[in-house]
Parts: sequence; structure tokens; C-alpha cells
Amino acid sequence: MSRQTILRTVLGVAISGVAIWILARSVDLARTVDVLRTANPAWIVLMLGTVLLDVAARGGRWHALLLPIKRLPYRRVLGYTYLGYLANNVLPARLGELVRSHALGEGEGISRPTVLGTVVVERIVDTVIVVVLAALAVVVLGVSGVMSTAVVLGAGFVGLLIVGLSVAMVSHRLPGADRLAAVADRYPRVLELARRLRTGLAVASNPAILARALVLSAAAWAASIATFMASGQAVGIELSVSQAALLCSGVALATIVPSAPGYVGTFELTAVGIASIFGADPDAAFAMALLAHAMILAVTSVGGVIAALRLGVGLDAGTDADDADELEGDRSAIAPRQDAGAAPGSGSPKSGSDAPAG
Repeated sequence: MSRQTILRTVLGVAISGVAIWILARSVDLARTVDVLRTANPAWIVLMLGTVLLDVAARGGRWHALLLPIKRLPYRRVLGYTYLGYLANNVLPARLGELVRSHALGEGEGISRPTVLGTVVVERIVDTVIVVVLAALAVVVLGVSGVMSTAVVLGAGFVGLLIVGLSVAMVSHRLPGADRLAAVADRYPRVLELARRLRTGLAVASNPAILARALVLSAAAWAASIATFMASGQAVGIELSVSQAALLCSGVALATIVPSAPGYVGTFELTAVGIASIFGADPDAAFAMALLAHAMILAVTSVGGVIAALRLGVGLDAGTDADDADELEGDRSAIAPRQDAGAAPGSGSPKSGSDAPAG
């Protein structure tokens, strides 16, 4: 791993450690265990279904974004999606986006920077949906303070992402592009990587593809909201759609902060903090967060292992020295996620995210 990745990993583990320490001092762990023991199994089964739907919609979104580049079977794209979530669950620094980009490019004969470009578009679409969800929930619930500030900052971040994507897609037409191209000609490898990456980003210029991605994103986040609602019901917390949406989007925004693999600690601390706004019991809120997080990690990890076996790839995706250099050069292009977890994510804006529901 690069020095930057190592530093990010150390910082993430430290932040997760602090989050766990705060949680341990804020809740009664024994009572949380009692709440989990009495959790309604019917709602837990429903959570399994909503997480599966969440990942399925996210896989469909990536499949749609890849269509202008190459038509691939949905089942295989879904497999690579699960592989990325598995990588986010077990590897540091939210490497799932790079893993799935490399694995799909290698396995399907597509340029890896081009695939990465579609992932960048996916992360931007995800971030837009998350910020819109959070903004609507804040308005409906009349929430102020830290959460509303985070939404405003998120909106500004989305604006920067959209501007950056637009500039990247039309960079070859901007004033001074010829001079920059002349300088870039001295570095043919970098120029070629940039060209391939822009090919992937260009899928955002197709209105039909972008609209389809937005619809599938909305479906994925609807499933994520349902996951939090079911998790709350399982432990006796009745969440409205707006409250669950704020929880879901808040957890997703929190994944921007570096954390340990799987967003351990930061996921739960954010969920408990937001639930406290609604007057939820901290112990029950912690149990709710643990249930939702555990289900997301279980589904994406098991699905990732099955996908890795079916696709015949590992978490290193067969990276050789040249591939590692290529991916490292593209690392800066990835927008933060979601998939939460994410779902995942995921990784990851996985992004989120990168896992479902954060």
C-alpha cells in the first residue's frame, strides 16, 4: 500500500476507536444486549429482503452506466458490485471502488480507468441523492443545528462534484486545452489514462442513461430507508419515513470521514446521535444501529465471497505491478461515498458510500 493509504488506514482506525469509546460511555451495553435479545425476528427477516433489494438496485445502476461502453450480463455486474462491498468490509481506506473497477475491467476486457470513470459518475449520483434526501428530511422534520449545517456543506460539495464532472467531460474543448495537450504529450501514459478515464465519465452526458441511474439510485435508497425502518421496528422504535431518511442519509454522509474497514463505530455513533434528535432511547437506538449494520455487513460479505468464487477473482483482483501503478494514479479521481455500507459503497460517496444504507 502507498504511504497515503497507510496514513488513511491509521487515521480511520483511530477515528473508529474514538467512536467506539464514545458509544461505550454513552449507552448501557448490558441493556443494549437485552434489547437485541428481544428483537422481533420477523422484522429482521424483512431487513434481509430490503438489503438484498438495495444491492440489486445498485448493481442495476452500475450496469446501466456501463451500457454505453459494453453490454454485460447484469448478473456479472452484480457480482462485481458485491465484490467491491466485500473489499470495503475487510480492506482499509475504502479500497472497494478500486477493487471492483479493476476486477470488472480485467474480467470483462474493458480499460480499468474507463470502468473507474463510471464508478466516479455512480458516486456523484449517489451523493446527489443522499444530500437531497437529507435536505428534504431536515425541512420536513424541522431539524436544525449540526445536521442542517452538514446538509448545507453536503450541498456545496455536490455542487463542486457536478462542476468537476462537467469540466472533466469537456476539458478538451476548454480555452487553453491545446497548450495543455502539448504539455501532456510529454507524458503519454498519463495522457492515455486521462483519455480512458474521460471515456468512463462521458456516460454522464447521455440523458437516458443518467435518468436510469437516478431512478435506480432512488430505488436503492428507498430500500435503505426501509432497512432502517425495519431495524427500528425490530427493537421497538417506530420511525417515520422522514426520520428513517435522515438516519439513512446521515450515516451515508458520515462515511466520508475515514474509519476502520466496514465503517465500524462511525456508523453506530452517527445513527445513535441522529436518533437522539427524535427522542429515541440511546440503548434501543444503539441496538437498532447494530442490527442494521450487521445485516448490511452480513449480506454484502456473504454475497461478496460467493461472487468472488463465481467470478474467479480475489480481493487483490490479480493486480500486477503495472496495474497497481495505473490504479494508484486514478485513486484521486474517486469521489467519497457509499457504499455502506454503505450498502454498501458498496464503498464506496460507498459511498458510500459504499455499502447499502450508508
